[in-house]
Amino acid sequence: MAGDHGLDPHDARVTRFFRDRHLATLTTLRADGTPHVVPVGVTFDADASLARVITSDTSAKARHVGAAGPEGTPVAVCQVDGRWWLTVEGRAVLRRDPESVAEAVRRYAERYRPPRPNPERVVIEIAVTRLLGSLPPAG
Repeated sequence: MAGDHGLDPHDARVTRFFRDRHLATLTTLRADGTPHVVPVGVTFDADASLARVITSDTSAKARHVGAAGPEGTPVAVCQVDGRWWLTVEGRAVLRRDPESVAEAVRRYAERYRPPRPNPERVVIEIAVTRLLGSLPPAG
């Protein structure tokens, strides 16, 4: 698919790109509106249209998302592998409940490796509104 075109979350190429181990960057907005971009691991649940990022409750990204409250805030997560890329756009909320954290940790461990113990762990949960990218052909 050509770059900057919308992708279907159930497209086999999207599924494959999210199965492969890629680091990503998460862009959140500071209170003054400037972007804050940091490297993250991200997982994707096509059926629920959710992307998840685990982090510490004290991180800047968690503070930015948490400050938006239950309505959430716009964010973007981008993965790059050579000429191939995939960007997730959506509205992020901060989840602290044990069930949400456990599910995010499980998915992270499947894609990357089990994360180190962290009693301050929270989840940035992104309700996906758009997938953009340029992905290798199916096959």
